[in-house]
Amino acid sequence: MGTEPKQDLPSENYIRVRNRKSEDGGSRDLSYPELPEPLEVGTYDNHTHLEIADGENPMDYREHLELSNQAGILGAVQVGGSVETSIWSARTAAIEPRLLAAVALHPNVAAEYSNIQELDNGIAEIAKLAKEPRVRAVGETGLDYFRTTEELLFLQQHSFEAHIQIAKENNIALQIHDRDAHEDVVNTLLRVGAPERTVFHCFSGDRALAEILIEHGWYASFSGTLTFKKNQELRDALAILPPELVLVETDAPFLTPEPFRGRPNSPYLIGLTVRRMAEVRGIPVNAMATQITANTEAVYGLWAEGL
Repeated sequence: MGTEPKQDLPSENYIRVRNRKSEDGGSRDLSYPELPEPLEVGTYDNHTHLEIADGENPMDYREHLELSNQAGILGAVQVGGSVETSIWSARTAAIEPRLLAAVALHPNVAAEYSNIQELDNGIAEIAKLAKEPRVRAVGETGLDYFRTTEELLFLQQHSFEAHIQIAKENNIALQIHDRDAHEDVVNTLLRVGAPERTVFHCFSGDRALAEILIEHGWYASFSGTLTFKKNQELRDALAILPPELVLVETDAPFLTPEPFRGRPNSPYLIGLTVRRMAEVRGIPVNAMATQITANTEAVYGLWAEGL
């Protein structure tokens, strides 16, 4: 499968359809939420998965982006997690000015390879994609101690270290997936050497991890989980971070913010998280959006470049 851009990428080329039912077997609403109040100052979703068709009425990535424009969203970083989805991400960003791409093997995908040699073949494909001009990040990569069995964690570690090197070799950002693995993720970054622009995607830590990010100049990207009532530790972490180290994301179609938790997520809903972030930091929404926009462009560059 080559990496040359296609002229069109219809919805039937999506890699995966997320078929799901209400978790309790009941009648949970799986439709997309209505368009929220638009942001007055445009900003970006720095982590989304538009290759996944979700909900009762799945939307083409163009529909997501059109609704996002109406909601004040300027663009998004489309993130791969396998060779196939990374190719899709790079190809789509090559023809879509509202998208940039991130490419990687997700840590749980890395653990599915049968051996290091096969994993290295997959990593080599990611390294090729990382050289494309609209690919501005390596991600999502990292460590996930929630799903992978202990005997396969060496594959995740090997993959993570290789992805760090790819990001540094291409002078692009690194998007980290860190689930129940804060200490080992940080130790790996310090031992191997973190890229200049390192982003903790869907930041899931507390004040202690936030202080480590502050010390090293790493970015924290907040998702809809920030809006969940139980997640006060996320809000406490956000409150102490310097404004220049804060980003926002949807991780769509996952992690839909309140009041739509449980329904499919989309970049057009990111304003809900931005408004909650502004509340936590005690600043106007426009100021929050302006800062996030500046930060996002500092990490990934300008969306108009490389077309």
